[in-house]
Amino acid sequence: MKKIKFMDTSFRDGFQSCYGARVKTEDFLPALKAAVNAGTRHFEIGGGARFQSLYFYCQEDAFDMMDACRKAVGPDINLQTLARGANVVGLISQSREVIDLHAKLFKKHGVTTIRNFDALNDVRNLSYSGRCIHNHGLKHQVTVTLMGLPPGLDEGYAHSPEFYADSLKQILKDEIPFDSVCFKDASGTATPKTVYETVKAARAILPPEIEIHVHSHSTAGMGVSCYMGAIEAGADIIDLAMRPVSGGTSQPDILTMWHCLRGTDYTLDIDFEKILAAEQVFIDCMEKYFLPPEALELNPLIALSPMPGGALTANTQMMRDNNCLNLFPQVIREMREVVARGGFGTSVTPVSQFYFQQAFNNVTQGKWKKIADGYGKMVLGYFGHTPTEPDSEVVKLSSEQLGLEPTKEDVHDINDRNPELSTAAAKKKLEVNGLPATEENIFITSTCGDKGISYLTGSKPMGIRYNEAEEKKKAVAAAPAAAPCAPKCEKEASYTITVNGKAFNVHVAPGGAITSSPAQGHSAAAAQQPSSAAAYELKAPLPGTVVRILAEAGDNVEAGEPVMVLEAMKMETEIKTDKAGKIADILVSQGDTVAAGQAIILIEE
Repeated sequence: MKKIKFMDTSFRDGFQSCYGARVKTEDFLPALKAAVNAGTRHFEIGGGARFQSLYFYCQEDAFDMMDACRKAVGPDINLQTLARGANVVGLISQSREVIDLHAKLFKKHGVTTIRNFDALNDVRNLSYSGRCIHNHGLKHQVTVTLMGLPPGLDEGYAHSPEFYADSLKQILKDEIPFDSVCFKDASGTATPKTVYETVKAARAILPPEIEIHVHSHSTAGMGVSCYMGAIEAGADIIDLAMRPVSGGTSQPDILTMWHCLRGTDYTLDIDFEKILAAEQVFIDCMEKYFLPPEALELNPLIALSPMPGGALTANTQMMRDNNCLNLFPQVIREMREVVARGGFGTSVTPVSQFYFQQAFNNVTQGKWKKIADGYGKMVLGYFGHTPTEPDSEVVKLSSEQLGLEPTKEDVHDINDRNPELSTAAAKKKLEVNGLPATEENIFITSTCGDKGISYLTGSKPMGIRYNEAEEKKKAVAAAPAAAPCAPKCEKEASYTITVNGKAFNVHVAPGGAITSSPAQGHSAAAAQQPSSAAAYELKAPLPGTVVRILAEAGDNVEAGEPVMVLEAMKMETEIKTDKAGKIADILVSQGDTVAAGQAIILIEE
């Protein structure tokens, strides 16, 4: 009987797929220790979105998180992280010196293995990063990315078993040093037949001592079937998760897979009682976090428009934040055309985010009226070669709107010439902000940009989404600071308290008893009224959050001049006035959430 190994993805992909990667380290460490005590020896604990999200939303250092995980599990456990080839742990490609620094620092902070993938399966993007991982003494898991195509979009060769086998042959021809191979299907849309034939072909190509690792998601309902096909074809390791982050948008559950293998020639060789006990610890640890319902759902739409489980809930949560979740089905449907005309790159970060951003723009601003920055750069070649040539009209639109020419050049060479992507540029930003230029700070600044600087200077607010009961608890805890007369005052008092960007009505009764409830419709934007009915109303073309206001009341502006920046779906969009005149009033404030079509500025023509 063959023992199938597994990696527990609960503490990286599980967090990303279910909680948008926004989980505090102190909250999950007891569950990690419980899983080790249950016999699990291989964990995914960082990289991917679990790097940037700690700085953006959790006010935590990802390197501290890695150190804490290593301390919790001891020296012998395989701790694995995820890297995006030339992008490493960011959404943009990096210079060679930053890519090398990534491997050096992750080794320093206790990582054993790095899974290295490229959404375009461009071997050039895997070559340098893979060598850095190997040279710094880490185990390198080189990766081929998979995706299923819906009927009508089947390109024949792209995303077929033959295409994946040829990608593996290119890796071998390049002589990238690696310790294992992963076939990664972030959307869970590759069919079981494709997975079986791909793994079977790989097993025939690779030396017998090289382990084959397969990664999928349950989002489209095919995860377990794909794993069964992979195992029968010769896979050695699969990715699984524990409740409450298993199934749905995440990986199949450890116990579900164990049960599926009963009576076959394969086994996970686990003590199911111990796994059950560890899962209960994990459930208790995660009790206070908001788990969106779509995180636990099987969504048949995903098989038709591939959206990775790790990105789905992050995007739906952002749409909740921007009051436009009703647009989600339209955006998912729009992704079919966006994928096809973009060159069929695999729907995995960062390309999956580019697809979603472009589909979002097509829904909210009109089809192909606004090219998303990342999507445009991808079709122009600034992330590498796409599996097929992008649509020529989309390439033309991208070139015109972004002011860039198409390129076939190696992205490393492009980035090495860009002084803004150098470690020297990061050092300068740190110096300007009075921060020490440690290697960790240089890397944080290089991969997280201004948001990284905000974290390092302590000026970034928390962005963790807790459940309603936990939010109320935090509001009550905050109330005494805002109500200095409590608990001794004899009069009633009411306050509005904001916790993690959410408003709560807090009522202090005589004697100090405090109650709270979510504030309905509380926003600065909603409270403001147009000051002049005769003035031209500049309206938001899309839903989003106000991140910068570029003009002031009384300023004279020209038609086409940027006056505000909105952020939605990790995109910053400049809002330009289409009328010249004098700004009479600005109706929103920084941090406000606005709806598409909402008046944001009044201009007297």
